Amino acid sequence: MKKVINHLKKIKLDKITIRDYILILLGAILQALALRVFLIPARLASGGVSGLSQIINSFTGWPIGVMVLLGNIPLFILGWRFLGGPRFAARTAFAILSFSILVDIPLPFIPQDGITGDIVLNSLYGGVVSGIGFGLVYRGRGTSGGSDILARILSSWRGIPVSQSYLMTDALIIFLAGISFSWENALYALVMLYVSGIAAESISQGSNILRTGLIITAQPEKIIEEIFTRLRRGVTIMNATGGYSGEDKSILLCVVTRAEIPHLKDLTKEVDPRAFLIIGQAHEVRGEGFLPFGDE
Repeated sequence: MKKVINHLKKIKLDKITIRDYILILLGAILQALALRVFLIPARLASGGVSGLSQIINSFTGWPIGVMVLLGNIPLFILGWRFLGGPRFAARTAFAILSFSILVDIPLPFIPQDGITGDIVLNSLYGGVVSGIGFGLVYRGRGTSGGSDILARILSSWRGIPVSQSYLMTDALIIFLAGISFSWENALYALVMLYVSGIAAESISQGSNILRTGLIITAQPEKIIEEIFTRLRRGVTIMNATGGYSGEDKSILLCVVTRAEIPHLKDLTKEVDPRAFLIIGQAHEVRGEGFLPFGDE
């Protein structure tokens, strides 16, 4: 029986791994399409190694995909050393190789001059499509190389927040793009990178963002009863003491959906108008009533 269970666990792990590689491949396809259809025709640098490759390509005509692959080799070696060796290597190598090949493959259905000459549309749609691609790669537990690797190295080595690390690694590329293309294009490239970051975060973390409610009250039993009755949600009770008043109070922790927030406010106000309510944002909640722990 134990052997059967271990075999089933192995099959599940294999299925998860296959799913990860499918997500990474889909992400690489979208990133390559965004580069070919929106960014290259509009002369918008994408940041990182691919952005630097775009700049070099505009002067030399060298294949962008080949330069992306070559430029990622030293970063890949650094990532191997600082980001976990084999665990880091396989998915990242697959993502880089897939993107590099797809960028240079001539596809007849892709117009060479892009879909539109409007730089605003190119920056917005380029950001959305590439951001979705990045998000899928992240969902597949991989990285896209380039500034991804540098940002994570800076974050783990020097404790620099990832958002600041991305800003540092892409700032030089955008500056060079301003010199090579135009400063107007560089400004639009910043817009594109911002949109791409929002899209990537939404895809990688999911759009089902929940809310956490912290209720500080002297009447916890009545509020808990109303939450159970109206919202059918669980509540965690924490004992606390007021720092100013010295009174014993309770802190109630409840996780609800965005649509349930007005109901939580109303019932709190009705039961205890003197209560203190804090609404926070939860990017992911797992457990009874929400996502199961096994749903990756």
